Amino acid sequence: MSKLDASNSSTVPGAASPLVLPPLPYAENALEPIITAKTMSFHYGKHHKAYVDNLNKLIAGTEYAALSLEKIITSTAGKPEKAAIFNNAAQNWNHTFYWKSMSPKGGGEPPAALKSKIEAAFGSVDACKKELASMAVSQFGSGWAWLVLEGDKLKVVKTANADMPMSMGLKPLLVIDVWEHAYYLDYQNRRADYVNIVLDKLINWEFALQNASE
Repeated sequence: MSKLDASNSSTVPGAASPLVLPPLPYAENALEPIITAKTMSFHYGKHHKAYVDNLNKLIAGTEYAALSLEKIITSTAGKPEKAAIFNNAAQNWNHTFYWKSMSPKGGGEPPAALKSKIEAAFGSVDACKKELASMAVSQFGSGWAWLVLEGDKLKVVKTANADMPMSMGLKPLLVIDVWEHAYYLDYQNRRADYVNIVLDKLINWEFALQNASE
């Protein structure tokens, strides 16, 4: 998770800087026409930014202020009294991971090393995509559909709201966001259309391979 951490390095010994909104890995209009710049502006510039801003307010003056994003998540997971901190921290992490799970040059065939793992687990790349789509579309309400490693085997899981695979001991490789703000401006209630076109045209198999190889 560390490579996705928002920066909170200290400029003064013993003091922590606020967590920052990580930059997008591409321009806001780079995923058009599949995901429009308008959607990206709201999703990244408003929703994702709000998680970062809310988290900074929640942890100011607490023992979490000096921790990395990863440490905040692991320190608050499963603690109902810390749910607000966990939710905002996890949503920050989930969104950063989601941006990297897509690419303007995405879609197509996975790299050979990943493709062999996919075929071993699902039978084919198409079967893997169908299971990811099924998980994403069937998630009731807000949440995420993930391609993960459980041990050395690939599987697909879904999580609700801010939950994430690490809480289940799974290693995330890529994710599709199915909160309504991810797609509603472009696709209205047609979640399946959004999910399928992301899988066909934007999904970043190279990022998944990178995560599987670490």
